[in-house]
Amino acid sequence: MKRPKLRKASKRISCSKRYKIQKKVREHNRKLKKEAKKKGVSKRVKKDPGVPSIAPFKEEVLREAEQRRLQIEEEKEKRKQAKKEERAQKRKKEKDSASKDTDPKAKRARRDASIEGKLERESEEYTTTTDKSSKQFLCSELNKVIDASDVILEVLDARDPLGYRCPQVEEAVLQREGNKKLLFVLNKIDLVPKENVERWIQCLQREFPVVVFKASTQIQDKTVQDKKSRIATSNGVLDKSRGAACFGNGCLSELLASYADNTKSEGSLKVGLVGFPNVGKSSLLNSVKGIRACNAGVKRGMTKSMQDVHILKNVKLLDSPGIVASPSNPPASMALRSLQVEEGQESVLEAVRTLLKQCDKTQIMLQYNVPDFRNSLEFLTMFAKKRGYLQKGGVPNTEQAATAFLADWTGAKLSYHCKAAENHDLPSYLSNDVVAEMQKGWDLSKLKAGNEETLKGVKFPNQASSIGFISKGPTAGLLTVTDTAEAKPAIARMEEEEEAAEMKNEEVSKPVQVRFQAAPIDISLSTTKTDDAYDFNTDFK
Repeated sequence: MKRPKLRKASKRISCSKRYKIQKKVREHNRKLKKEAKKKGVSKRVKKDPGVPSIAPFKEEVLREAEQRRLQIEEEKEKRKQAKKEERAQKRKKEKDSASKDTDPKAKRARRDASIEGKLERESEEYTTTTDKSSKQFLCSELNKVIDASDVILEVLDARDPLGYRCPQVEEAVLQREGNKKLLFVLNKIDLVPKENVERWIQCLQREFPVVVFKASTQIQDKTVQDKKSRIATSNGVLDKSRGAACFGNGCLSELLASYADNTKSEGSLKVGLVGFPNVGKSSLLNSVKGIRACNAGVKRGMTKSMQDVHILKNVKLLDSPGIVASPSNPPASMALRSLQVEEGQESVLEAVRTLLKQCDKTQIMLQYNVPDFRNSLEFLTMFAKKRGYLQKGGVPNTEQAATAFLADWTGAKLSYHCKAAENHDLPSYLSNDVVAEMQKGWDLSKLKAGNEETLKGVKFPNQASSIGFISKGPTAGLLTVTDTAEAKPAIARMEEEEEAAEMKNEEVSKPVQVRFQAAPIDISLSTTKTDDAYDFNTDFK
């Protein structure tokens, strides 16, 4: 309480309050001491008692302690001096290297040494490690699946079925021994308008039987399913969301089971799944099996090797890695169906720029709710701001926006469609006899009824909400990859890069000389005009 006519308030309190505070402080200190005693922590620092005066040899002990202290200080000083010398040598080396840069012989020697070291490292890496993401390995695994299978299911994306066809794989299946059968599986039909899907079914059925399919993207492991079944809700409501729903698995299973019964083979029927990356091969296998038997996701190229899964008693599915796209394909096909972005051979921004050229700008603006844009970089900037992809300082992260845009196009999210060709001719490797042979042994009436039932259950997008896309035709694939075909030798490539860099530096450093051409000037008296000259004889005679 502040007393009148005084500047400061009184600090006096009642005795009961003061004693109460002191008691609380004592209890608190006692509690802290007790806890410290339990932990073995002592607050007091024990004082060095030194050497007692009555101890024998006191002088010798003190002398030894002093010598030990001096020795520790000397070692510390030596370490400090060694560090100083090391820093000086480092600075000297940097100066020497900077001075040697002007010497052309030393520069060439260092370049040759770096090339040899790089080649040795590359050869060691190639020999010691088996790169499962290399093109040779992926092609060998794909050939294994084709050789081991009795029936080949070529999985096509319903958004661009013609673009996801690989003529090289189809021709290889027809040329292999064993009377192999080839089927088309039209996956991701829920991302395409219904009329477009029906036209593509009619177009593709002229060559091979077609099965329409919608794979589930939310298949879980068996352990997760068991846990969920134990804690299931009392009303038993099932997940009927768009991602969890699966259509066409019953039709495909019945078709394969009936074909296996008709063939009456000794072992189980082996069915291989082939197709380009991220077309839905692993998701299809998981949907038919009912559990997550293979890894599947939005990222392209997750399957690296052949995997076999039993779906029925007499049917086995073989999952394969994606078909390696040939570099001779158009840029739009490579952006959607190759692994160049994942391998770092092409930037995500370049792939997005290529895709935007194949689409209508108005549909892109309506789909992503962005204003008009002049180029792909401006679109990605607005798209990054819309999604909240921002870097430090509020700068739009165009790289992340491009990755999300590309994931929409390759994953099962964005709806786009291509028009089916009305007059479609058979490829060169197909004939009417081959088409008739491929359709033998299948119950086509049951297949047609199953496709109609699948189309009734799927919820299709509206034609206006789907983006129109210009297809570039079938995509060429590679079944065998040679080292010489992939790239130039490393030495030649490095030398070319060095020569180009040197030529560029010479062009920059060379001073530009400007030469003036002398114009001939005639200053003779005969050429001078005297019309305007003043004649003094006219006035002064």
